[in-house]
Amino acid sequence: MAEYKNTISKPKPIATLAELRAHLQTALILEHATIPAYLTALYSIKEGSNIEAALVIRSVVVEEMLHLTLAANVLNAVGGRPNINSKGFVPEYPTRLPHSANRFLVNLERFSKDAIEIFMAIEHPAYGKDPLPQPDQYDTIGQFYAAIKVGIDKLCGEHNQNVHSVFTGQLSRQVGAEQYYGSGGKIIVVHDKQSAFAAIDEIVSQGEGSDHGHKIWETPRMKLSVPREQVAHFYRFDEIRQECYYKEGDKPLHPTGDDLQVDWDAVWPIRSNTKSSDFPEGSETRATLDDFNRYYTGFLNTLHAAFNGQPELIASTIPRMYDLKYMVQAIAGIPVEGSDETVGPSWERVAD
Repeated sequence: MAEYKNTISKPKPIATLAELRAHLQTALILEHATIPAYLTALYSIKEGSNIEAALVIRSVVVEEMLHLTLAANVLNAVGGRPNINSKGFVPEYPTRLPHSANRFLVNLERFSKDAIEIFMAIEHPAYGKDPLPQPDQYDTIGQFYAAIKVGIDKLCGEHNQNVHSVFTGQLSRQVGAEQYYGSGGKIIVVHDKQSAFAAIDEIVSQGEGSDHGHKIWETPRMKLSVPREQVAHFYRFDEIRQECYYKEGDKPLHPTGDDLQVDWDAVWPIRSNTKSSDFPEGSETRATLDDFNRYYTGFLNTLHAAFNGQPELIASTIPRMYDLKYMVQAIAGIPVEGSDETVGPSWERVAD
């Protein structure tokens, strides 16, 4: 992987509450955009193979769901309204990350070395001392969230540190530990600048590691359903790429731990960036994709309700996540006529 170079110009900072809320909505779109890509690669792995790699990807997806929830908590705290189920929320793949410098495309594709390289690009740390906060045209997600923190700090300062003028949201809209089902980190109820910064730091440290990527372990280290401590997302994907785990004392991009067994061929040959419109209406394949997309839309609708005053509904997304897994695996077994590929999930929002 090429090392990061900061080539962006001085940014225009977030200056108003409206701009802050808009960028936090973008954070929701950004966090969600990674999940279909990660899940497509994960569920393309044939059952019983690549167990270690699948566990690594699954652990990242669990934390991305946490990041989505934390971003929603911050947006709710500053008086915004998370929008999860609108047409513009779900990207059309291939896609570029919103407000980014457009350095790469994110695809819906099978598990492969190319896919892992893109996942590393998504989670890439800045590798620099105090990289420039960047609300738009950012090179790393960490820069985007740093710009949000600068905006929060600026707005609180303009209101003479009266955080109540900025953090106007109702606590009843927050997803707390009593509702959140995930095991991938710490859920944080946001009500002021300090808790907002803590939520953002949780997101960034899990993605790129601490100290802008120079420290590869999460801060604090988190334990998931695996008998080892976790490196940040970028380095977890690097473990798959290099087929080797990191161990204590390793330097970035130089893991020297145990082997991570990968069989790059033990995957369903799913078609990249499948769309339901690729198949004629009335066909069995189209009906299967339409069923999947309706179920996926229902999942988004549930999340939308949970982030907009009904946090107890978060628990009901658990069975939906498992159902999506089995639906994707069924889709991946459908051959594409006249091709050596199989059908892939399209992750399309269905209009109400």
